[in-house]
Amino acid sequence: MKWDRNILLKIATELRKATKPMVIACNKVDVNGAYENFERLKKEFPGRLLVACSAEAELALREAAKHELIRYMPGDSDFQTLNEGSLNEKQKNALEFIRAEVLKKFGSTGVQKVLDIAVFELLNYIAIFPGGVNKLADQHGNTLPDCFLMPPNTTALDFAFRLHTDIGSHFIKAIDVRTKKPVGKEYLLKNRDVVEIVTSK
Repeated sequence: MKWDRNILLKIATELRKATKPMVIACNKVDVNGAYENFERLKKEFPGRLLVACSAEAELALREAAKHELIRYMPGDSDFQTLNEGSLNEKQKNALEFIRAEVLKKFGSTGVQKVLDIAVFELLNYIAIFPGGVNKLADQHGNTLPDCFLMPPNTTALDFAFRLHTDIGSHFIKAIDVRTKKPVGKEYLLKNRDVVEIVTSK
């Protein structure tokens, strides 16, 4: 009854932090003055989770990698030129600009970092790979091609149902592929576990 607006605002703020955690993607860090602005924001808002980002740089790097001009994986701190002769001057300049103004200054384009923080730190999700004890590759030779993001406290049975309702319904056991040990339906999975599900049919 005696709470004033300031106290109510503080309570609402804490509730929001607990129920709706946020990461702030500070995009366009590649434009003039952005580095200084980002440093200023970090000082002004020390309690906020700020990540320097350049979506445009990420897109350019992915496109160049798709056309096999460079070797780059999202989140990398640099890229490797594969065939410099196939790049025109404009492309070379653009890539060097990205390297100097984004990757060297901030460590990455920030895009993958924002996703990783949101998924693995704020939501506490875990990455689970379906695999077989004797077979980790698919028909095309890709090793562990599938990955499922699962909420915390996911059990082996939860994962079986995530793969397919029939797999969950006919669950017998799961096998931890790394240790080759069987685990029961209540077994809590850990980040980067590789699991084989054994069913009754």
